[in-house]
Amino acid sequence: MNRPITAIIALCVPVVGLFLRPIPGYAQQGVEYECLIEPAVELALSSPVPGIIQTIKVDRGSRVKRGQILVRLQAAAELAAVKLAQAKVDFGQRKVKRTQELFRENFTSEYSVDEAVTEAKLAAVELEQAKTLLGQKTLRSPITGLVVARLAQVGEFVSADEILKIAQLDPLHVEVIVPVEHLNSITTGMEATVYPQDPVGGEYKAKVVTVDQVLDAASGTFGVRLALPNPKNKLPGGLRCMVKFPQA
Repeated sequence: MNRPITAIIALCVPVVGLFLRPIPGYAQQGVEYECLIEPAVELALSSPVPGIIQTIKVDRGSRVKRGQILVRLQAAAELAAVKLAQAKVDFGQRKVKRTQELFRENFTSEYSVDEAVTEAKLAAVELEQAKTLLGQKTLRSPITGLVVARLAQVGEFVSADEILKIAQLDPLHVEVIVPVEHLNSITTGMEATVYPQDPVGGEYKAKVVTVDQVLDAASGTFGVRLALPNPKNKLPGGLRCMVKFPQA
């Protein structure tokens, strides 16, 4: 009684296998591969200088824009240094003006004028240096994206410690592994259709931006990356998907 059932299973296995890989001769409708949707950029934000956190203006899930202030460190000493340097600049400019007037009236030498001008230039350099040090106490977002993790709290001392993790979700990257026989069929600029897994669903157009030229000899595959526009951040990163190329 078991022999007919065994025979049916043996016949079905090769048929099922056809649906687990691209079907030759099906290029008119395209072929599908499993893929993964990932953020285009993921980075960890840390301070370039040591200090104590004064404020953190965002939290996990906050949307941020490029250049937006995210974190401030305590900077009373740096602020005072800027004010001191600015006072030196102002004094240097007044001294240059007075020395030049005296030189025109033959009450001082050309050397005195040169000395005053040089002091004014050095004061300006000191001011720029002080402003740079003060600016390092303010951390701005280098990208437009989403805060995915907050790793520090107000009042903590940080040095090279990670404070925030940020991801760029527009565009998204779609990563695909493709059999080597399709190496010449997939080219940069080609448009493909991406089908995110449920419950997101739907279909989206993406363009091939990278086709790996170094193959994986062990598996006989190569990587392909597509750029998927996501202007309203409708799609999350880390989502499994299927991608259909127009030909293979």
